[in-house]
Amino acid sequence: MNRIDLLLKEANNKVVNIYLTAGYPTFESIVPIIQLLEQNGATMIEVGIPFSDPLADGPVIQHSSKIALENGMTTELLFHQLKEVRKISQIPLVLMGYLNPVIQFGVENFLKNASECEVDGLILPDLPPEIFEKDYQHLFEKYNIYPIFLVTPQTSEERLHKLDSLSKGFVYAVSSSSTTGKNTGFTDEHLQYFKRLASAGLKNPLMIGFGISTHQSLQTVFDFASGAIIGSAFIKSLDQKKTDFGIPAFMNQIINDK
Repeated sequence: MNRIDLLLKEANNKVVNIYLTAGYPTFESIVPIIQLLEQNGATMIEVGIPFSDPLADGPVIQHSSKIALENGMTTELLFHQLKEVRKISQIPLVLMGYLNPVIQFGVENFLKNASECEVDGLILPDLPPEIFEKDYQHLFEKYNIYPIFLVTPQTSEERLHKLDSLSKGFVYAVSSSSTTGKNTGFTDEHLQYFKRLASAGLKNPLMIGFGISTHQSLQTVFDFASGAIIGSAFIKSLDQKKTDFGIPAFMNQIINDK
């Protein structure tokens, strides 16, 4: 069984998925960062693949991607580092990237390498579901990589259920149709959106991301979903001057409100 399924089946206290950018803040920081995150309460890791034109990302993640590329991070080197991660951890790993670099690498070659690194899922925000279903779904199935699609408040009921049917592991609900990192709290409109998703009868568990930066916002998400995805707030918190990158303090504040 895929690690995502196992985790969501067993995670009574809800999933804490932390997003990091491969190659940031330093070229070789991915292994110690994932190890520290797991030691301090993270139960899933989303690894961002640096890209020069990350349309769905806000300024914090855009900046981290720029630094990562300047540090020399490439898709091939990322796969090498993920093999090192698997020597120390069996935490579920989800890659998040954009279609252009995957096509340049070769879609089947990318999925093959991801499978060899024991990656569990892949998020490609700019991959149209119709193209996925027509051209790539069989490859995801061949290499047992779970496709994960995003939904927004503007997603219609029909589209929501279509994306749910194509997704495996979970459906990724963004709290806003804007770029990541722009919201610092939830409005009544967000809460109504979360309620709609929670009562939609989805076949997949629901994970909510974008705008989660405090213990309170994390707990709010847990009221409606199987887990939360924390990205910009974590990237912003990373302190390269500290041997532990400031991770224990950040995780303690987010999870335990201390």
